[in-house]
Parts: sequence; structure tokens; C-alpha cells
Amino acid sequence: MAFNKDSVAGTFIFSALLCLICSFMITGTAEVLKERKLAKKRSEMKRYVLVAANIQGDNVNELFAERVQPLLINLNDGSVASEDANTVLDFDDRMAAVNKETSIKPKKDTAKIKRRANQARVFKVIDDSGKLSSVVMPIHGKGLWSVIYGYIAVQPDFNTIEGIVISEHGETPGLTDYLTTSEWTDTWKGKKIFNAKGKLKLKVVKGGAKPGDVHGVDGVSGATMSGRGVQRSVKFWFGKEGYQTFLNSLKTEA
Repeated sequence: MAFNKDSVAGTFIFSALLCLICSFMITGTAEVLKERKLAKKRSEMKRYVLVAANIQGDNVNELFAERVQPLLINLNDGSVASEDANTVLDFDDRMAAVNKETSIKPKKDTAKIKRRANQARVFKVIDDSGKLSSVVMPIHGKGLWSVIYGYIAVQPDFNTIEGIVISEHGETPGLTDYLTTSEWTDTWKGKKIFNAKGKLKLKVVKGGAKPGDVHGVDGVSGATMSGRGVQRSVKFWFGKEGYQTFLNSLKTEA
């Protein structure tokens, strides 16, 4: 019996086949786009890490592979959970922070992040001679209107700032554009996070830091609260519930 494509049954069969083919095409396209999105996310992360560590060059992937060792660490005890680059780069810290099984509520939430993931990515940066030149760590915290995300690098004394970069924020457009400019982030270089007694003293100063103030970073008039948000992020992430235990373990190794 010949198949009548113009019949009711034929119309239903044709529609079902068309939907099936389209679903396969959409699924395949989604997988391709997902891989491209992940690759772009990795590339952006690598670039931010290199900028924070003051490493310049055109080939981001090559420089990152040569100079950076990614680590996934357990924040509670400072131990290393993974050294596999793909595992570290693909770790979703925001999703981990949302999931109650993989996060905690900080006891002293100075950064106002509400929940902190149990694990975090850190990046050990090696110089040409193979020695540790800096450690880059992601930080985030509440600004005036949004959560401000960035990366901060410290020198091998784990106190002197090598560099900082703000990767994402939703603060007041125009007024807080300074957060992502090198004119402001460069003022962080060489600043000390702690004083000689180990107390956190880094501060964004309204009206500008005094000459010779090794702990003071210039604030920007009209947008001081956004800068203070970055300051609070540093305070939290370099505290006991942040990277302090991990950094202490590095000091012991050194």
C-alpha cells in the first residue's frame, strides 16, 4: 500500500520526523555552543590571572601553561583537592556557593557574600627560574549595588600585592568605571595587606591615601563605597574563612 503523505496520518508522521530532526540539530548546536562558551570562559580566566600577576604577552594559553599552576583547594584546611588543570578551570565556584552541600555560611561575612564555597581555585605563578613569583586568588564581595568579582596576586611574602584586576561588577555605570582601569588598579601594587603584627590593615582611603602609606589605596570621590566593597573582599578572603590557612601552608613549605 502506497504511503499518502497528504493524508492525516502522513501529516502527523512528517511533523514528527521534522520535530525529531530539529531536536537533534538543536541538541548538537547547544553542545557546540557549550564547548565554545567553556573555552571562552577558560580563556578569560587565564587572561585575568596573568594580568593580576603582571605577566604580559600575546599568547595567553601558552603563557598560562608555562607560568601558572592551577590548584583546587579545600578552604577549611588549606589542602589541595586537585592539580588537574581542566578540573580546576572548569570548577564552578558560584554554583558551589549556592549548593548548601558544598558551601557554608561565613561566621564573619565581612564581604557580604552570604555563602562561601568549600573549595576555591588558586594559581601559583612561577618565574623563568622556576621559583614562585606570586599567588593569584579570586575574590568577590558586595559593593554598593552588586557583587564585585576580581583576582588579586600577592608576592612570595604573601603580604605584598603584586596586582589586582576587577573582572565583573554591576556598580553605577560611568561613576565606577575606574574599578577596571589600570590607573586605579596600579595603585594597589606594592601595598601591604597586613602590618608587622599580622593584622589586616589594607584600606581604601576616601580622598586618597597619604604619601608613604603602605596600606592605603586611593578611593575615588563619589564612588567610595564600591572601592570599600573591594576592601571588604580582601579582608574576608585573606582571613580565616578565606585563603589564610592555605597561605600559611605555603609559608611552611617555603
